[in-house]
Amino acid sequence: MVKVERTRIILKPDSSRVFFRPFDFMSRERVTRIVARVMALSEKETEREFERIILSFGDRHQRLKDFFLHRFQAAEAELFSDRMLSESRMMLLGAYFSQEYALEAAALFNPSMVPHPDQSDLPAGSTRFVVSLRATGEGHISSIVFRSGTVDVEGNLEVAKPTPFVTSPELRTDLAYEKPLFQRKLAELGILNDFAESVLAELPTCFTLSDLRTVLDRILKRDRRLFHDKHPTAEEMISLARANYEVQFRPDQRMSERVIFPHTPAETKGIEDARFVLFKEDDGTTCYYATYTAFDGNVILPQMLETTDFLTFKINTLNGPEVHNKGMALFPRRINGRYAMISRQDGENLFIMYSDMLHFWYEKKILMRPTHPWEFVQIGNCGSPIETKDGWLLLTHGVGPMRQYCIGAALLDLEDPSKVIGRLREPLLKPSKSEREGYVPNVVYSCGAMVHGKKLILPYAMSDQFSSFAIVDMQELLDELIQSPMH
Repeated sequence: MVKVERTRIILKPDSSRVFFRPFDFMSRERVTRIVARVMALSEKETEREFERIILSFGDRHQRLKDFFLHRFQAAEAELFSDRMLSESRMMLLGAYFSQEYALEAAALFNPSMVPHPDQSDLPAGSTRFVVSLRATGEGHISSIVFRSGTVDVEGNLEVAKPTPFVTSPELRTDLAYEKPLFQRKLAELGILNDFAESVLAELPTCFTLSDLRTVLDRILKRDRRLFHDKHPTAEEMISLARANYEVQFRPDQRMSERVIFPHTPAETKGIEDARFVLFKEDDGTTCYYATYTAFDGNVILPQMLETTDFLTFKINTLNGPEVHNKGMALFPRRINGRYAMISRQDGENLFIMYSDMLHFWYEKKILMRPTHPWEFVQIGNCGSPIETKDGWLLLTHGVGPMRQYCIGAALLDLEDPSKVIGRLREPLLKPSKSEREGYVPNVVYSCGAMVHGKKLILPYAMSDQFSSFAIVDMQELLDELIQSPMH
């Protein structure tokens, strides 16, 4: 039995960490009435009301006034005249269409751990790391939040205390799309009908979301009889384009202040279980990739984000007939010139996939099936495979009786990771008495570990509510796997 050392670090959800977001539930008629009520206030009343808002909310947020001015634009169309408004009145109007959201009020779980892009000014033998977590708040909406910390030469961990502030990034949706790739994705989603083809025919080879909206509007106005029949296709084309976007944080925002919150229709109910990996290309360049699941309440959509600095994130759809279900995890380098991914398309078994293109996946091969009693219900991965001298270390999860989730491990061949060298017969980590109570009881789960020196640092969630870290001796784990071949 491999020894697992649990740390005393516990990352708990904090309902006091709130950020501002649009408040958009109202019909246009209600928006108009609210605008009219604010416009009826005298200038003195307006200033007094706005001062109350700043007194109550100003110390809870950064750049709050900028957001109010931005939100004012949502109500500006309902003004009855071109009368010049004071800045206080514009910001007061914006405040009525804003709200606070406690993004981690319910849970902070399913962590993934990678080396920090900045390793400067550290003692010898220490590593700075980034932990991504799934934060869940009101309405069970999930987002990606971050923590940073260090691990020293002895393997002692320290996680930086988060600041009180959380801020959304700047959003860019008007990116360029390549028509052939967009057309291929429409076909995969079953949206490529005659109407979609006619829209594509009027688009340039490289187009933007604005171009797409313009062409759709022109075609639908050209023949009003098309509107009701073709409007669903038009909306689906817009949703697909919006699923590819970019967010940008400011350099002065600390790691714990950054949140990637759902932005698109595909993410309405959340961004789930990001699995980060530091990927190294053959030429030595590196990039962080993360696979995650977008959820709109009905459909799950595997997505991928990429960043080099945790400031700018590009989000793109994953494409191909084998892109479905949850739990995809990218290998940290190419295997024999091709990208490789661990996946679970059938919700039960683990597969391995290869592709010449990062965002397109067309083939899969069975890798592992539920074999031991603690994983008879289903198995999945707990993050990207980790390269070692003895093979690829793949952390897994298994679901057993009473829907208990445990973390296991397997060892894959370095040159041909479709070959399983060894596999733990018993769980590496299972819920302890103190870890089994939570939002979803009897669960331990991880989205990715990191090696530091001779230790495996394993961040894990406890019953879908809190997160912690465990430390495992790498050589002891590898020896156990080598001595546990699958025959």
